[in-house]
This record gives sequence, structure tokens and C-alpha cells, in this order.
Amino acid sequence: MQQAIQRSNLVPSGFVVESAYFEGNKAVIAVRALGSVGLCPSCGTVSRRVHSRYRRRVTDLPLSGRIVQLLVIARRFRCDAVLCGRQIFTERFAEGVLAPSARRTARMESIVHHLGLALGGRPAAGFAKRLMLPVSKDTLLRVVRRRSRPPTDPLRVIGIDDWAWRRNHRYASIICNLERRRVVTLLPDREPATAQAWLAAHPAISIVARDRGGGYGEAAAKALPHAVQVADRWHLMENASRAFLDAVRKSMRQIRTVIGATTIDPKLLTAAERIQYEGYLRREETNAAILSLSKNGLPIKQIVRQTGHSRKLVRHVIRGERNDVFRTRESSLDVHLPWLDDQWASGCRNGAELWRRLKARGFRGSLRVISEWATRRRRAEKADTQNLQRIPSARTIARFLTIGRDLLTKAEAVTVAAIEVGVPSLVDAREIITEFHTMIRRKADMALASWIERARVSLVASFANGVTKDEAAVRAAITSPWSNGQTEGQITRLKLVRRQMYGRGKIDLLQARLIGAE
Repeated sequence: MQQAIQRSNLVPSGFVVESAYFEGNKAVIAVRALGSVGLCPSCGTVSRRVHSRYRRRVTDLPLSGRIVQLLVIARRFRCDAVLCGRQIFTERFAEGVLAPSARRTARMESIVHHLGLALGGRPAAGFAKRLMLPVSKDTLLRVVRRRSRPPTDPLRVIGIDDWAWRRNHRYASIICNLERRRVVTLLPDREPATAQAWLAAHPAISIVARDRGGGYGEAAAKALPHAVQVADRWHLMENASRAFLDAVRKSMRQIRTVIGATTIDPKLLTAAERIQYEGYLRREETNAAILSLSKNGLPIKQIVRQTGHSRKLVRHVIRGERNDVFRTRESSLDVHLPWLDDQWASGCRNGAELWRRLKARGFRGSLRVISEWATRRRRAEKADTQNLQRIPSARTIARFLTIGRDLLTKAEAVTVAAIEVGVPSLVDAREIITEFHTMIRRKADMALASWIERARVSLVASFANGVTKDEAAVRAAITSPWSNGQTEGQITRLKLVRRQMYGRGKIDLLQARLIGAE
């Protein structure tokens, strides 16, 4: 059934249109309230005595590509209540229509609020201008802050993690309700005292999912001793994989001996490899000096003072994690190596010709990449059996040892077999890490105690010691359905919001945008 459009349908409910006209690029609509009485905001007394009238200019939603301004004819009433301290009051309009002293209608305010939440200040102001909504960037941010409301949902399961205001300089904390999948609050730092104070104010929390850092665990233990702490499963998996990579780095000297890479002939190296080899020789001199001081019983702090090197570098040298000759990076040529090997075997050994053929197959690299590969290949063919052939980096060897044999080339499989025979301790470390990954995937914590005992006497002993110190949280991570993955996702949202504001948003605005958008 069709219904005729009345003039009052174009304005918020509760208003009657008196007149309408154009004023430049604006449409001005004079309106008044429907009712004949007013309620005193102080005592609630109904009054019919009109004291006077005045006009309010209020912005409303645009109409036909024009800015709409409501000219509200508002009334002032007298309050007849003897005990009321207010003699004159201004009439109030219906809730959700026009707030006291507001310059925009409620429906316009809602649009402004959502624009601010979605786009921030300056981008939202530019978009609002296209929509014929006259509002500045400061007003948008002011509305977002004013309409921010903290969540009132009861908290039982939370996730807490840190995020960087500026990496390696300043950090803050984010707390999420894992049951509701919502951000609860942002804390200005990641100090244990700050987290402890917030947790102590919410004693109903029974589960705390966190990362493996000690700060949040200590805060939760002090503020909520009854709560179950759950370590983040992703970090456990990643830390285990990194522990195996460190084990490979510690074993690089043995791996070179096993593969037969004991001497290097600089004449067989390309220019880039020669630079890396010279850097390796310098690193070896530094390593020898640090190791000699360590063998004399000097602590790490004293070695740092004497040599001037960083604590991190000294610790890596003492642990045997700084022995790579060549630091191999992933190359754009890797996926094309099988085809290049076939072309080389068929007799095509000109770098320029190989590059032209490979370019026709979709290769986007430069001629220099192919030329260096061809040069390296020629020199490798001239090398005798006693000279070094380039071996993979520690990271590449770790990948070879942990992926399926069906994904390796014949040469890579031979390399892995030699390492497995010559460095059995590395095979044990791989099996230990694989067992730990399997426990997490299958949610089976029965073998955790025996796993710790076995790992303590292996190349991944440091990782096992860390698991022992946080065993309760690790066990809960294996068996509990909760983890900190949601919190990591909220941190990604937070970073997106910060980038929209070019990193200039303060913590109250970030919190208002994150919580308001939900």
C-alpha cells in the first residue's frame, strides 16, 4: 500500500515542520515540538506555562545533495513547584532525537560517530565532506571519545599481551575478553605492577591466557592466585622451532666436518661470496678472543666490558651460535634451479642465453643473477674433491631436517643423510622437538614430564628449562581450549587503527575506536 510523503517525514520524529526554504547551498527547515507541555528536568513537574521561545540551529542528515539545517523553535517553561530550585527550564525533546545543547540531531551524531570509528579524524572529515556532512576532524575524534563506553560484560577468561608503541623503545598492554572476543581495555605500559593492579580489580577472572614472558605470569600469580594461567600455544610451537634452529647453529662445525667442508679456496668464490668469507674470518677472530676469555672463567658481563661487544653477541659466541660461513638468503632463483640444471646438463652454458630463456618462462630477475649462478657453476665443476663446496646455512639445514624427504632434491637428501649419520645429537634434538609439537597438536600432556627429563640432556636443554619454569601454564596450554591467538588478532586490528592515524593516536582514542567498533 502506497503512503504519501508528508513534510514531517523528512525530519526526526516528534517535530512538526513550520516552513522550509533554501539558504545558499543549505536547506533550512523550521520545526517545532509536537507536545504542549514540558517536564522540569530537576523535579519532573509538568508545566504548561510558556515563558518564552528561542531558536536553535541543528544540523541534520543531508537532503538532495544539500546540507540540512533544522531551525528548531524551542520553548522555555516556568516550573510551578514551590520546592524546586529551578524557575525556568528549556523543553527537552524525545530521547534519541535531539540532546540538550546538541548541535546535531541524534541520527546525525550516530553517523558522525561511526565515521570516526571507521576512518579516524582527517580521512573521515574528507569523506564526510563528500557526503555533505559538515564536520571537522577534531569534532569527529571528540565524538568518538565522548561516546566511548567500557564493556560491562563479566570477565571470566581473558587474554593479555604487549604491543609496541615504538619497537624496542616503548610498549603497552592489551586485555581481551576471550569468551566475547572483545577488547576490554588498553594499559599504558607492560610493567608487572600495572597489570597486577588491573587484575586485582577484577577478582572474578578464572583463566588468564598470556605469552611466555615472565612479567604477566608474575602479575597474574600475585593478583589472582586462584586463576589458571595458559601459555600461548603459537609461541610454544615457535619457541620450540627456534630452539632446534639454535641447536643446528651450535652443531655447524660438526656439520661441516661431516659434509667434508673443512677448507675454502677463495679463488673459487664469487665476489659476493668472497666478501662474506672475509667477514667470516673476522668473526672467527672475534669468536676466538671471546672464547679464550670465557675459558679463563670470566663472566659475560666482564667479557662485554673488555671487548666492547654487545651482551647478545658474546652470549651467542659462548653458546656456539655464530659459526655460519655463508649467510644464505632466499633467492628469486630457487624455484627455477631444477630447470637451470636441466639446461646446463643439455649444454646451454651461456648466462645471457639462459637469462633470455628463463625470462620467457616468467622470471623477473636481472641478468646479473643468472650470470653469477653460471659463474659459480663453472667454478664448482673445476673444483677438485679436496676443496670446499658451499654448504647451506643453519636455517636451511634446519628446514631440510624437518620437512618430508619427498620434498627434498637428491643432493639435499644426501646432505641430510650425512648429517643424520655424523651428528646423532642433532637427530635426537629433532625428535624431541617433533614430540613436543605432537603433544600440543594432540592435546596430550601425559608425556610432558618424561619429555622434560629427556630434553634436559639434549641440545635443546635451554628450551626444556624454560618449559620447566612455566610447566603449569604449558600443561594448561596443551589441554585447555583457550589460547592467546585472539589477543594477537586484536593487536593486528590495533596496529591497523594506529596506521590509519599515522601513529599519532593516544591510548584513550585507540581504546575508544577499538571498543566502539565492536
